[in-house]
Amino acid sequence: MQLAGKRALLTGASGGIGLAIARALHARGATVIATARREEVLEGLASELGDRVETLVADLADPSAVAALPERAGQVDVLVANAALPASGPLLGFEHDEIDRALDVNLRAPLQLARALTPAMIERGAGHLVFISSLSGKAASPGSSIYSATKFGMRGMALGLSEDLAKTSVGVTTVFPGFIRDAGMFHDSNTELPGYVGTRTPDDVADGVVKGIEQDRLEVEVAPLAMRMGAKFAGLAPALSAKLQRRLGSSEIAAKMAKGQAAKR
Repeated sequence: MQLAGKRALLTGASGGIGLAIARALHARGATVIATARREEVLEGLASELGDRVETLVADLADPSAVAALPERAGQVDVLVANAALPASGPLLGFEHDEIDRALDVNLRAPLQLARALTPAMIERGAGHLVFISSLSGKAASPGSSIYSATKFGMRGMALGLSEDLAKTSVGVTTVFPGFIRDAGMFHDSNTELPGYVGTRTPDDVADGVVKGIEQDRLEVEVAPLAMRMGAKFAGLAPALSAKLQRRLGSSEIAAKMAKGQAAKR
């Protein structure tokens, strides 16, 4: 799919990665339907980009807001499900409502939006669904039980949905960022990584989104080679990978991230 002239619904548009994705989609000629909770940030994005931007304030933790969003957005040619909560920390440290909120925003909302928007895409004979997952959706680490549950679930959902849509003209892409610097949930936690752990930028994620759409890529990883290989190794030998992560200090990093992200649950 070529993005020029298309209408792209982007969730989580007020965050650092969301803003980068909005700019990338807009630069390719798409009309960006930007949705998030923070109206002032959406207004700033619209002012920055000028034409071909529509803003919709919505809280994806509210099922009624998710249900109303497709009709509010109008025609949608591309869905980019980017909104997410960090949900960092041990499972036993979460309250019931915090678990439900993470599941609602990170997994249920993308599922419901895909279900609502896909039929019209099939009827028009064109469309693309993009789901922003994480390498935590391929390899779990300490303090990631809830977050990884949502991101593993997103990958499984996207792979299954791609098979369901194989005989249509609707594409499916899952993007897997690693640690993202400069903006986003990891950056906001103020966690320092060991020197050997590489990072990428929000613009790299946005480039991955565009690549997934225009090249009809099923999966796009946005991380240094070492992290991508580590995720593959974790899939092949999860127990051994977990031992290696612990030796490399993953528990300490996870604890710092959980502390820095606790207010966003």
